[in-house]
Amino acid sequence: MSGPLRVGVAGLGTVGGGVLQLLNGNGALITHRCGREIKVTAVSARNRDRDRGIALEGIAWHDNALDLASDPNVDVVVELIGGADGIAAELVEAALKAGKSVVTGNKALIARHGPRLAALAETQGVALRFEAAVAGGIPIVKALSEGLAGNSLSRIYGILNGTCNYILTEMEYTGRAFEDVLAEAQQLGYAEADPSFDVDGIDTAHKLAILASVAFGTPLDFESIFVEGIRHITPLDIEFAAELGYRIKLIGIATHGEKGLLQRVHPCLVAADKAIAAVNGVFNAVVAEGDFVGQTVYQGRGAGAGPTASAVAADLVDIAQGHTHAVLSPPMAGSKTKSLTMDGNEGRYYVRLSVDDQPGVIAEIAAALRDESVSMEELLQRPNGSGQPVSFVMTTHEVAEAKMMRALARIARLPFIAEKPEVIRIETF
Repeated sequence: MSGPLRVGVAGLGTVGGGVLQLLNGNGALITHRCGREIKVTAVSARNRDRDRGIALEGIAWHDNALDLASDPNVDVVVELIGGADGIAAELVEAALKAGKSVVTGNKALIARHGPRLAALAETQGVALRFEAAVAGGIPIVKALSEGLAGNSLSRIYGILNGTCNYILTEMEYTGRAFEDVLAEAQQLGYAEADPSFDVDGIDTAHKLAILASVAFGTPLDFESIFVEGIRHITPLDIEFAAELGYRIKLIGIATHGEKGLLQRVHPCLVAADKAIAAVNGVFNAVVAEGDFVGQTVYQGRGAGAGPTASAVAADLVDIAQGHTHAVLSPPMAGSKTKSLTMDGNEGRYYVRLSVDDQPGVIAEIAAALRDESVSMEELLQRPNGSGQPVSFVMTTHEVAEAKMMRALARIARLPFIAEKPEVIRIETF
C-alpha cells in the first residue's frame, strides 16, 4: 500500500462538511476498497470560527483557498465553493497548474470552462473529476464514461433539479400555485432566496451540457441549449395534464445523431405510466439510451450533504487508485459537431387557451393551425362562470417546432384570445 492520498477541501458548507464526515466515518472501509488511505490534510473556508460540528484538529487551515494549490501536503484539491468564475475557477486552474488533481462539485464551472480545464489537466498528467456536479449521489458520470463505454449513445434525458421537481410535485398533490409552493421550498431550504438559477432551468442546463459531452464525446456546449423554466406552469395545467394521462416534469434532453446535437431544457408532459413520471419530490433521475445496452435508468437524491459527498468520495477513490484519464477528453471536446436548434425539432404539444365565449372561436383557431399543417389530436374544454373566458386545451399530432410556434403566434393575435397561449411539449419517452 502506498502513502495516503492527501486532500485539501475548499469550502466547508453543507457538502464540504459532508465530505469530511464521510471520509472520517467510512475511512477504514474506503482504505480497504481502494488500497490507500484518503486523508484530509488541509481546508479553507470564509469563517474560521464557525461551529460546523466536524473535527478539524490536525488539519491545516488556509484563509485563502488559493493557498491549497501550493500546499506541499496536498495531493488533491476538492473545490466546493461554487460559481463559474472567481475564486473557484482560480483555485481549480492553479491546482492543475501545480500538478495537483482536482475534484469539484461545481456544475457551472465545468459547463463553462470544462474543456479548457480538461486540456490543462491532461497536459499536467493529473485528473479533473466532477461526479458531484451532476445528479448528486447518482454515479451518472461514471456510468456514462465507464459503464456504457462500449455503447454508441443516442439520447440522454432526466430530471436534474430537485427544487423544480419538488415544486411541481407539490403543485400536483396540493393544487397550490407556483408562487405558494416556491415560498415553502425556500422556507424548507430546497430553494435559494433568489430561485432563478433553479426555476428558470439554468441549473438543469449546466448539468445537461456536462452529461451530453460525456455521453456523446461532443464539445461541451452550454450556450446552444434551449432553456425554459417552470414559472408559467399553473395548477390548471397540472389538472388538464392529469385528465389527459400525463404528469408535468422539468426535463433536460440531449439527442445525438447524424444531423448533430440537440440539447433542450423545458417542462414536459410525460405519460403517467413512464418510470420518470414517478420520480417525485427532491429526487433526480437520468435515462441513457445505447445501441447495445438499450435503455438504462438511474435514480436517487440529487443534492444534499450525504449524496454529494458520496460522489466526491467516488472521485477521490479513482484518483487514489491512479486513474487520471480525462472524463472530458480534450480531443473529443474539440471535435466538430453541429449544434441543432429547436426549430427543426419534431414533437407533440399541449396548448391551453383562454378565449371569449363566442361563436366561431374554434373555427378560427383551427384555420391558424391548418395553415401551418398542425393537426389537433384531442380537445378538452372547461367552462367558467357566465360571461367569463372559457379555458380549453388541445393536444397536437407530431409537428415541427417552427410550425407550431408560428401557429401559436397567429392565434395569440386573434381578438378573442383573453390570455397568452400556454404551450408545453409532450414527450414520448
